[in-house]
Amino acid sequence: MAYFDLGAYRRPVTASGRKAAKWFNRGLVWCYGFNHEEAVLCFNKALAADPGCAMAHWGIAWAVGPNYNKGWEDLSAEARADMVETAQRHLGLALSLAGSCTPVELALIGALAARYPRSPQLEDYAPFHTAFARAMRPVQRAFPNDLDVIAITAEAMMNRTPWQLWDTATGTPAEGSDTLEAKALLEHAFARVDGAWDHPGLLHMYIHLMEMSPTPELALRHGDRLAVLVPDAGHLIHMGTHIDVLTGDYQNVVARNQRASIADERFRAYAGPDNFYTLYRAHNYSFTLYGAMFLGQKRTALAAAEALIGALPESILRPYADWFEAFIPKKQHAMIRFGMWAEILDQPLPRDAELYRMTTAMTHYARAIAFANTGRPKEAQKAAQVFEAARLLVPETRLLFNNTCADLLAIAERMMLGEMAYHEGQHARAFDHLRAAVALDDGLHYDEPWGWLQPARHALGALLLEQGHLDEAEAVYRADLGLDGALPRPCQHPGNVWSLHGLNECLERRGETVERPHVRAQLAKALARADVRIGASCFCRARR
Repeated sequence: MAYFDLGAYRRPVTASGRKAAKWFNRGLVWCYGFNHEEAVLCFNKALAADPGCAMAHWGIAWAVGPNYNKGWEDLSAEARADMVETAQRHLGLALSLAGSCTPVELALIGALAARYPRSPQLEDYAPFHTAFARAMRPVQRAFPNDLDVIAITAEAMMNRTPWQLWDTATGTPAEGSDTLEAKALLEHAFARVDGAWDHPGLLHMYIHLMEMSPTPELALRHGDRLAVLVPDAGHLIHMGTHIDVLTGDYQNVVARNQRASIADERFRAYAGPDNFYTLYRAHNYSFTLYGAMFLGQKRTALAAAEALIGALPESILRPYADWFEAFIPKKQHAMIRFGMWAEILDQPLPRDAELYRMTTAMTHYARAIAFANTGRPKEAQKAAQVFEAARLLVPETRLLFNNTCADLLAIAERMMLGEMAYHEGQHARAFDHLRAAVALDDGLHYDEPWGWLQPARHALGALLLEQGHLDEAEAVYRADLGLDGALPRPCQHPGNVWSLHGLNECLERRGETVERPHVRAQLAKALARADVRIGASCFCRARR
């Protein structure tokens, strides 16, 4: 088969022959697309074509390092040792070939030496991230219009505080971060440097920079451009949806991630599933599921959930269980979202409970919810007890991206207890549990998709409304939709059909006539895309 279409971006590189340059540039673009393993293979092919290509050695040393989504703390002792050895060896080889380098190549090689320790025997990698950012600043000043230098400098700054660039509660840059400096650097490039809007690394970094900010919409154009720039890099096709979801464009979330998944399936057919890039393939299916849930599209959501499970065979789960296993029970969120009580109760439990610890716990959670919603309180209590036991067996090391499974299961517990109490007629107790679930949901570490897929407010609002607590229900829906500024931007879900339905009902029931036509028009548009009848913001409420 022909190699992947990685777009038109090229960097001039000192190499003998076109073949080495071609493979170097493929490696460079894969790095910008966070497919670092394939990037290393490309840089090695560049070396096979030209053993004297210093920048191919630089590329390998750069690609193997910690990155925005895979930090030093995530690596085993063996992986740390391999990283340091590989990076130091290739840096040495690059320096030995420095006589053939251009000034900017020599500067890049020299700066990268600050990124790595001599020994892997350390826990805190922060000084090396800081040293690399410090080393890249003078390189950027010396070569202010070099797009790769700008991208690498911005990434080095951001890697000092990955996923902690902003204080989302205040909307200000996180203390100790280089957020504003990176923002100024990238925005200057887009405004003043030719070719910046065609550079996959600059676009990728700006989206990550702005997604946690109070103004993520500033990166909408960047996501639009990146979605079409590198046709076979699924992660880059997907990246703009980190912004789309924050601005309420759930249709784009679904469509772009479906396109990204098609590209990534081509890569899986080429490279197989047993690589770290599988995390990014799973990420795309998760995003499709998430967007479809906000659209009220049951078929799309369930198809994405099944594709997600299919993308994670046991060959990848066993060595990477703490990274990947928590993706599997996302299907439970979809089934609860759409009130699939019979299907939940009919599904089998995982065969290997030890491997599928999070899946087992979440399946019992879903069963308790299903029993509660079908008027079987004794069975719900029994399922809740089994859930609590299974929850305690989930390792502390098991993650779903930026959150621990323990934190997610704490929300599950409160949601479960709330719905069980509600359907047993203990409404005040139920609302206490659901309010606690909302607080835990809001308190999760930033992630896209959010760690808890169905906002806890959707259940709270639906049940408050059913009991006639209109004022609190309306406040719940306004907050969820981002209409009152009560919540940090990442906790808002603009224009989602579920909260629009709830808010419209609140306004209708209190006879409001000014705002309601506007809300009703938004709701009509949202309902037109849903493939299920929506009678409340949560199927835990009796049909309206």
